[in-house]
Amino acid sequence: MRLVIARCTVDYQGRLNAHLPEAVRLIMVKADGCVAIHADGGAFKPLNWMNAPNRLTEEDGFWRVTNPKAETLIITLHEILSDTKHDLGVDPGLQKDGVEAHLQELLAADPTTMAEGLRLVRREFPTEIGPVDLLCRDAEGNAVAIEVKRRGEIDGVEQLTRYLDFLNRDPTLAPVRGIYVAQEIKPQAKVLAEDRGIDWVVVDYDELRGMESDVLKLF
Repeated sequence: MRLVIARCTVDYQGRLNAHLPEAVRLIMVKADGCVAIHADGGAFKPLNWMNAPNRLTEEDGFWRVTNPKAETLIITLHEILSDTKHDLGVDPGLQKDGVEAHLQELLAADPTTMAEGLRLVRREFPTEIGPVDLLCRDAEGNAVAIEVKRRGEIDGVEQLTRYLDFLNRDPTLAPVRGIYVAQEIKPQAKVLAEDRGIDWVVVDYDELRGMESDVLKLF
């Protein structure tokens, strides 16, 4: 992890154009290549960012970040206040609560509840940035990475996107597609998943446990 605190301006060119005027900000460069620009506020969400895979080039006074989608992020550095690097090592991943862990277990027992023809290869499949909840194969034998959440939000889609990037670098697995699975998925997360080419599936926890759901249905 590289952390740079600098007085900078930021310009994004891609699906739209955006400009951040000069101010002191934190620039994070993660080991997977993700670049994020943060202000001193606004909780966890960055002001602008570029997910991996991308290419970062440093020139005199500015950084240029580009990706395969022809998007460009230009960070002009007016004054660098701090520039440090830290090796965080391999993260063990988020410890799931009881319901989420049991949900993963139930889906692993019968992957066809998510998509017809799926068969389990392994739970907690390891990658360099953490374990994928479920790795499966579909009816055609193609690899499928599955991220399981109790509540599906944008962060989970971003997490699965990073896993897919690493898995697709393995010639024994590629091409790998993704499925985002949760009891409830926010509309914004569905839109982002579809934009990334990731399928999403909403499952009923009680039905997976063999219990009759209390949700009223027409049929």
